[in-house]
Amino acid sequence: MDIDTKPSEADSLLLLDQQLCFALYSSSLAMTKVYKPILSELGLTYPQYLVMMVLWEREKLSVSELGNRLSLDSGTLTPLLKRLESSSLVTRERDSMDERRVIVRLTDAGWQLRQRARGIPEKLLCATQCSVEEIQTLTLRLQELRSTLESARTDA
Repeated sequence: MDIDTKPSEADSLLLLDQQLCFALYSSSLAMTKVYKPILSELGLTYPQYLVMMVLWEREKLSVSELGNRLSLDSGTLTPLLKRLESSSLVTRERDSMDERRVIVRLTDAGWQLRQRARGIPEKLLCATQCSVEEIQTLTLRLQELRSTLESARTDA
């Protein structure tokens, strides 16, 4: 079989570096690698940091609300919460009004960790070498893209 060595326009769309999905994926990996040493100083993994940020916003949430906010299922979230609880950063307790709901709330140590985490956004801003405005624009655009993709998934 003779293979054409000159890629067609359609073939060029299959090149890895032309894929939005790969740009997002590899950027996410790079971002997580930047976070790793910063968060290790706090004793957190990146997913644990995400949980803590949500709780710093709201103080207490049900496991399902937390999962919805982070787009994580309970199978992924429960082990994260157990580790945070064993580190005395959060507590988990059954809701007295609905035993099926588990409420996660910050401990005093969880609140104190917030103070130590305040410098993280600036460190990440430096790592990206972007301005605050560029980061805000990129973040907004990615949030819009996520919303559009979620709608496309539910419409299909």
